[in-house]
Amino acid sequence: MIRKFLLAGAALAVAASVAGTAFAGANDYAFEPVKAEVKSGNEATVAVRLVHKPSGKPVADATIVQTRLDMAPDGMASMTTAHVPLPSPEPGVYAFKASLTMAGRWLLTISAKVQGEADPLVGKIIFKVAR
Repeated sequence: MIRKFLLAGAALAVAASVAGTAFAGANDYAFEPVKAEVKSGNEATVAVRLVHKPSGKPVADATIVQTRLDMAPDGMASMTTAHVPLPSPEPGVYAFKASLTMAGRWLLTISAKVQGEADPLVGKIIFKVAR
């Protein structure tokens, strides 16, 4: 009888752990600006940190799939700028060099793939560019 209860308890624990990981996903991660305000220039740096929300830890092994940098927050979504990835200054930080010569609000849209997650993560981060 005790053996049945132990087996049932073990089965329930396994089911709960599987169910808990089944609900994990893209909502468990967030992109955050390293600095929300960036100085304008031909070689400005924008950087975001990818964080696993439940643990608060940075995610260093993500693969950046797609990025876009534009002025959509100021009503100029067609105003884009080229940008290139930079080496990560610290684990979980993804940085880009861009020509941000126009002051205003810029939107970085970034998609990343995290190992173990089925869907890519998408972040939209607004940076204020000041002279």
